[in-house]
Amino acid sequence: MYRYFINFFLFLFCALSLAQETPADTIVYKEKYGLRLGADLSRLARSFLDDDYERGFEVVADLRVSDRFFIAAEFGNEENTVDEDFFNFTSEGSYIKIGFDYNVYQNWLGSQNSIHIGLRYAASTFSQTVNSFTINNRNQFFNEGNTPGTNQDILREFDGLNLQWVEGVVGVKAEVLSNLYLGISLRIGVRVSETASDVFPNLWSPGFNRITDDSSVGVGYNYTLSYSIPIYKKRKK
Repeated sequence: MYRYFINFFLFLFCALSLAQETPADTIVYKEKYGLRLGADLSRLARSFLDDDYERGFEVVADLRVSDRFFIAAEFGNEENTVDEDFFNFTSEGSYIKIGFDYNVYQNWLGSQNSIHIGLRYAASTFSQTVNSFTINNRNQFFNEGNTPGTNQDILREFDGLNLQWVEGVVGVKAEVLSNLYLGISLRIGVRVSETASDVFPNLWSPGFNRITDDSSVGVGYNYTLSYSIPIYKKRKK
């Protein structure tokens, strides 16, 4: 009898010893890290719906580098005509924005959605062509109206223009199908520097939108459709 008890306790002791030496099985989840590429749908739609907006496209990309940080960039080209009371001009050129996004949203396990804030440094190169301008006639004794401008030093293309700015970003990206994302973001840029003509000021820049003397701030937005290309997986901490 004692021999059975001794054997039983020896069995328990061995079992407990093995349990302490062998780690418990755990489920290890690995998250996808990859490159997300897409386009701005709003600029494409505006190209068809707005007669003054002749052309516009923007390519967007972000690369996940950690649990919450993404390297992000945008590249685009726009051609837009602005019609004001005393002048009409067309601005055409390209821009690039490089920076990062930080995801403040805590995803469910396996989800890749984001509510993000970000920062970009942006630059554009463009030209402005003055199509027409009007001289304001302040002494209209006979209601003759304002005088159309004919100065060829103004009615021409001004090229070699550029603008640089810092841009804050607030946005959302949601996975609607596997690896396919819809996104929207609001962008507020602060002008840093510019190269302008001495004859005609910079009034509209691709990627920044309207430029004024009263404010150095530009506001924009985009609606994006993008696809994530998985590159590798990393264990979630």
